[in-house]
Amino acid sequence: MTHALVPPFDLDSARKKVRLAEDLWNTTDPSKVVLAYTEDSLWRNRTENLAGRDEIQAFLHDKWRKELDYRLIKELWGFRENRMAVRFCYESHDVAGNWTRSFGNELWEFDPDGLMRRRYATINDLGIAESDRLFRWPAPGPRPAGHPGLTELNI
Repeated sequence: MTHALVPPFDLDSARKKVRLAEDLWNTTDPSKVVLAYTEDSLWRNRTENLAGRDEIQAFLHDKWRKELDYRLIKELWGFRENRMAVRFCYESHDVAGNWTRSFGNELWEFDPDGLMRRRYATINDLGIAESDRLFRWPAPGPRPAGHPGLTELNI
């Protein structure tokens, strides 16, 4: 399956690819999100190594059972040919109502059809008060047009 945004990327297509990924993750639907990755996609997420869509889908299912009211913003940091560097931040809470803001960086590599074949994520967590939340659009769902991004929020 060929995706509309395929490498090599230019600035416009790289920014669009990042926003599409953000919107997809904000669905919190593992069965949809996993389709953006190759069948044999390789991930490192924090300290976990995952291989293939089945492992990725199971990981995302578990993630979003624990990280409730998840809202994510991604921002392009750089790109070259079929690779991108992206920074991101998301907010979520656990079942006890404890809010966390998670910051991270991802390195992405795409196949010729625009599917991600490698994803390496490094993430740090910061506990926050509910009153300190910055991402307040309805979840699940995409960040509304006009909602500030990471640079505008000074994150």
